[in-house]
Amino acid sequence: MLQAVGRIASLSKPNLSRSLPSLAICNSRYASSDPSCLKEAPIIDTDAAIALPEEQRSRRALESSIVVPIKVDLSPVSGVPEEHIKTRRVRIYQPPKNAMQSGTNNIHHWEMEFDTRQRWENPLMGWTSTGDPLSNMKIEFKSPDEAIEHCEKNGWCWYLDEPKIEKEFKPKNYGVNFSWNRRTRVSTK
Repeated sequence: MLQAVGRIASLSKPNLSRSLPSLAICNSRYASSDPSCLKEAPIIDTDAAIALPEEQRSRRALESSIVVPIKVDLSPVSGVPEEHIKTRRVRIYQPPKNAMQSGTNNIHHWEMEFDTRQRWENPLMGWTSTGDPLSNMKIEFKSPDEAIEHCEKNGWCWYLDEPKIEKEFKPKNYGVNFSWNRRTRVSTK
């Protein structure tokens, strides 16, 4: 008799299992009748299923990232002459918005540029020439922290040129032009 009562109690499901299928405990015998027990099969990549164990290990190694616990100085192996590393300064700044347009499309990034060196005018064509390979290089970054990290990694001296804070725009009411109080009243004579 107790076995029959236990079996009937296991057949009746509480309302909680129907509303939250992740908490339902289902018997495999009754899974076809209870929709909360149905589970989809996981999607398996065919290349991963066919691959040999060595290939799977190499794929997992390629997908993982390498973390270097200490700061690395790349200046000895970068190929940049030492005079450019030691004596140059890098300016990190946020470019201003275009004065000819009211949009703010290309100003949400930070740029890095080197200070300029000697330039001269080419006598043949009248173009400006320079012997500095780094003078025209500009690199964009999402944040100033990324630019600073890049400069420190390459051993460059840098300085941060913070943008000026703009004033808040206070909308004015057109009706204020016609208000009648002592401060704004002007004689018409």
